[in-house]
Amino acid sequence: MMRLGPMDWGLLVLLSLLWGGSFLCVGIAVQELPVLTIIALRVSLAALVLWGIALFSGHQLPRGRKTWQAFLALGLLNNVIPFGLIVFGQQTIGAGLAAILNATTPLWTVLIAALFLADERFSKQKLFGVLLGLVGVIVMVGPDSLAGISRNLGAQLAVLGATLSYAFASVFGRRFAAAKISPLHTALGQVTASSFILVPLALMIDTPWASALPSQATIFAILGLAVLSTAGGYLLFFNILERAGATNVSLVTLLIPPSAIAMGMLFLEETLQGIHFIGLALIILGLLSLQGRLFRLSRPKQAD
Repeated sequence: MMRLGPMDWGLLVLLSLLWGGSFLCVGIAVQELPVLTIIALRVSLAALVLWGIALFSGHQLPRGRKTWQAFLALGLLNNVIPFGLIVFGQQTIGAGLAAILNATTPLWTVLIAALFLADERFSKQKLFGVLLGLVGVIVMVGPDSLAGISRNLGAQLAVLGATLSYAFASVFGRRFAAAKISPLHTALGQVTASSFILVPLALMIDTPWASALPSQATIFAILGLAVLSTAGGYLLFFNILERAGATNVSLVTLLIPPSAIAMGMLFLEETLQGIHFIGLALIILGLLSLQGRLFRLSRPKQAD
């Protein structure tokens, strides 16, 4: 099993901060902009940023029809399908419930990776760790977030569909590291291919030129979503995927709620409650179990 080192844990926490902020940005943007327009702006602006980085740093850009066909498939799995489903879902369900549903991603990834990746086999220990972490997320976000779970079933299934797509994307994305394609080129290829699909669709369906100009808050939300959560986020994502594997990189969804709460403390003067510490402890225990460390800590040392 591929394991997370100290550097990988640091990158995973940073990624959770970047992606945790995306829920806030989407929540702001959907008040003024149509779904397809938000997604198209997110990936196309991120593509421009990544192309700029690649050209400025003198990187030789990826070529070949098969490579770009693979980028297109990855863009569908990691951008087009999940972004559309999440933004659709967030129109009718709260951010708390969306975060809980999003945290099921490692569960699907454990199962799918076991089917397709020889070095990420299924084990009861992994399943226990994911479920324990998921319980921690529910406790931390608050059981009240589950109060509306009997309503808006379509929106909830949409978010769950997004997590399943993310799981397939994590497994599919392993092939780029095997082909010696760098995380920068993988991120660049993914969002560029996604842009070719989403920008024409947004122009045809949303006709954004007919709408009023968005507010300053929405513009900043879109920029944050594109530059930080997408361009920066996927650079980190593919770096961790290359180093630590599909199951490990999916653990970011368990860390997003604690990161969001930490950002609330820093920027919104929110305070931690006892339930937050309990939820965080469960998440940490779940992560330790996934890495095989929880059972090693509980196993008594043998006498010399």
